Amino acid sequence: MGTEMPVARQRWWQTWTAWILWMLLMVSVWVAIHWYNLESTMRTAEEALVNMCDERARMLQDQFAVSVNHVHALAVLISTFHYQKNPSAMDQDTFAFYTGMTAFERPLLSGVAYAQRVLHSDRGNFESQQGWTIKTMKREPSPEQDEYAPVIFSQETVSYLEVLDMMSGEEDRENILRARATGKAVLTNPFRLLESNHLGVVLTFPVYRIGIPADATIEDRVEATAGYLGGAFDVESLVENLLKKLAGNQDIVVNVHDVTNISDPLIMYGAQNSEGYKPLSRVSMLDFGDPFRKHQMVCRYSQKPPIPWSAITSPSGMVVILMLVAYILYAAQKRYVMVMEDCRKMEELKVQAEAADVAKSQFLATVSHEIRTPMNGVLGMLDMLLDTDLNLTQKDYAQTAQVCGKALIALINEVLDRAKIEAGKLEIESVPFDLRSILDDVLSLFSAKSREKGIELAAFVSDNVPQVLTGDPGRFRQIITNLVGNSVKFTDRGHIFIQVHLAEHPNMPIEGMVCPSTNGKVDELEVMSGGTAFNTLSGYKAADNRNSWENFKLLLSNEASLAAVSLNGRPCEKNPESVTLIVSVEDTGIGIPLHAQERVFTPFMQADSSTSRNYGGTGIGLSISKCLVELMGGRINFISKPNVGSTFTFSAVLQRCTVNAGGDPKRSLSEDLPTCFKGIKALLVDERSVRSAVTKYHLHRLGISVEIAKNTKMALSTLNRQNGCSRNGKLPKVLFIEKDSWNNSDVCLLNHFLERKQADHIHEVPKVILLGISECDKAKGESLVDIVFVKPLRASTVAVCLQQVLGMDNQPRKELPKGAVFLRSLLTGKNILVVDDNKVNLRVAAAALKKYGAKVECAESGKEALSLLPLSHEFDACFMDVQMPEMDGFEATRQIRLMENEANELAKLRRVQSNDSDIVPPQWHLPILAMTADVIQATYEECMKCGMDGYVSKPFDEEQLYQAVAKFVASKPLQGS
Repeated sequence: MGTEMPVARQRWWQTWTAWILWMLLMVSVWVAIHWYNLESTMRTAEEALVNMCDERARMLQDQFAVSVNHVHALAVLISTFHYQKNPSAMDQDTFAFYTGMTAFERPLLSGVAYAQRVLHSDRGNFESQQGWTIKTMKREPSPEQDEYAPVIFSQETVSYLEVLDMMSGEEDRENILRARATGKAVLTNPFRLLESNHLGVVLTFPVYRIGIPADATIEDRVEATAGYLGGAFDVESLVENLLKKLAGNQDIVVNVHDVTNISDPLIMYGAQNSEGYKPLSRVSMLDFGDPFRKHQMVCRYSQKPPIPWSAITSPSGMVVILMLVAYILYAAQKRYVMVMEDCRKMEELKVQAEAADVAKSQFLATVSHEIRTPMNGVLGMLDMLLDTDLNLTQKDYAQTAQVCGKALIALINEVLDRAKIEAGKLEIESVPFDLRSILDDVLSLFSAKSREKGIELAAFVSDNVPQVLTGDPGRFRQIITNLVGNSVKFTDRGHIFIQVHLAEHPNMPIEGMVCPSTNGKVDELEVMSGGTAFNTLSGYKAADNRNSWENFKLLLSNEASLAAVSLNGRPCEKNPESVTLIVSVEDTGIGIPLHAQERVFTPFMQADSSTSRNYGGTGIGLSISKCLVELMGGRINFISKPNVGSTFTFSAVLQRCTVNAGGDPKRSLSEDLPTCFKGIKALLVDERSVRSAVTKYHLHRLGISVEIAKNTKMALSTLNRQNGCSRNGKLPKVLFIEKDSWNNSDVCLLNHFLERKQADHIHEVPKVILLGISECDKAKGESLVDIVFVKPLRASTVAVCLQQVLGMDNQPRKELPKGAVFLRSLLTGKNILVVDDNKVNLRVAAAALKKYGAKVECAESGKEALSLLPLSHEFDACFMDVQMPEMDGFEATRQIRLMENEANELAKLRRVQSNDSDIVPPQWHLPILAMTADVIQATYEECMKCGMDGYVSKPFDEEQLYQAVAKFVASKPLQGS
């Protein structure tokens, strides 16, 4: 505990340190992504600002150029109509009128005026001619100077400029001189306009008397100059009008500067003090056509561009994603640690489970041995007791005790089967067997109970099912026995019907054998009552509607068509070697309650506690059946309705077997049926279609052709029709009548036959056999018919009945082989050594073997057995118990095999040394059969490993004993013979 705390604390610190470092990394990532998004936003805003500023500068230049072109055109107009016309076509009124009418073409100009060039020598003539004196900008007479530029024409908006000398100002004079020398428009510095008080500039354009070439010198230009045309530009209005036409003006601040003197830029538009967000600004140069002056436009956002939500959400989302990734990685790492820890624990649990499995196997072996050992003695002694002379009461007691003992053995076998299934050690045999004989055996097993309860018990096998199949007959019989046993247990009226068909039939339900929507959805009164009957085997309603007569009839017709196809040489099987059977067991019992249907196949589970109390059983049969069906490659399921009944259906994959390959040549795979009935005709009177089809199936197995009539009246009409067609008397020899189709009024049927015979209409009266389901039916009808046959129908018992009623008892027939006869032929005169530490079991085994003519010698331990088995022994076989004191059966067998191997090697060596190939040394090998009450797979494997040849479980019966002995005694010569 002290060492675990520091480790836990260290893990805690490591975890928190990792999380803190990860959080710092996340903060760094958030800051980096946020900074990147801000930079991206600023770059985008800067690009937008550049585009907007350049666009505004370009538009301002274009607007200014248009106005300059209009001024230039007006200069050409003055030159043409004032100087090149004589007399002049231009005066003040004309100029004012024209410029006023075309003012809309010059929206950026507040007004235009024309100043004539006047030399000082011409001043007097000019003033006398104009009638006014040239004045300066201050409205004072102009002082003497080389030349003057008084305004003679003006637009009404600037009429206040008349008589003013434009060269009276130093800056204006320089602009005028520069304009006439270059021949281009010249701009002044920005100043406040007189009327609007807006910032503006004056555009000065030279007017020449005549056109001059483009390469004229300055002197030529000065000589040709006639005057100067000027216009005042309202820069503020110009920019304001322009910005109003553009979108996004509210977002940016625009300033226009005259930067001719870069050290002292002059504001042309905008506030004197800079406004807006200064970190982002754009400077666009303006070209107004004056190469001497330089202008620029400065644009900036009115406020800092807003931070977009993406700059916050993107890093936050990325951080969240990374945090989730970190959590996933942390959870995965934690899960990995947990899985590794779980794996470690599972390894420990696996070791414990394996140890528990070994303990369980040992426990089952011990329990099985300890129970079977005394049961072997009990059943053996009872069997020996039954071979003695007993009165009827004593024999009944002994038989009852024997039946109870066998039931206990069967229960033990079921528990052991379940243990084998859970361990995966249950194997399926593959031997030839006759399916119809197995069903006959099952019917025989439950015939007494069905007669006692008065219920119909019948089996039907499709004609297309092969006569001989290869599979595990014991396990197949076990499945059928479990299902039929449950049906017999829970059915008190109606019927139990076993059907076997091929899965290739389209009407046989294979897929979806369970219909949950119909399970249990039935009223308790939905059973046969009064005159209501269903077309089933007994007339009672069945749980599965798919087993109705309509489907059954369609199935029979399909079988006939498939048989015809097969006869034509075109089999329809996809895999001719494999056969898939569909077996259904239908009953009209109490059904299964809805709440219990989900756990039907759960081991040791029953519908409720009253089931075991009222009907008995352990609830393990169905779970074993399900496992066996799955081992046979099939599935099992059911449809059940309370108070109606249940139908269990399962599939099984078997192999075809056309010959008795691999079987015992001395024993038949099926019970041979007599052939003396072939060609006999029979008439069956039965009002129920399903039941008549079952009866017809059993009679066909004997070679009897059958015609069916619904009642005795229809039977008489059939007989009359046949008699009318043939006078040779080829009428049915046997008349089968179902008990519920017979009534007292039908006694006249026999009289009718006698009358027909006396009238020589028929040669022989048919034999009448009444078919009943209980012993009381036999007592009631014996006096009215030839014989009463009590069901269930089996081909062998029907054959015996027909032989009796037709007087065929004295005809030669093949004697059916008996197991006791074979055993006696095998064991008579054979020397058998039986080794067992239990004296009772020793007596039972010795008595069972002596019963069949064997000479038996007994030993009570492995050491004693070794002393009786020197190489000169004359024993033909040895039955060896497994669990014995001092030396168990395994060790004794190893010692015997070691001794035999040494003797065989020595004999082989002597043969080689003698160089005599004619001498065949004896090969010592004593057949040793394990004889134990322990029947689990592990014990069987251990038996084979130590050298034993076979396995006989206690208590052994006649069939088991035959199978064990026949392999070694019958198939090879005896020792010393």
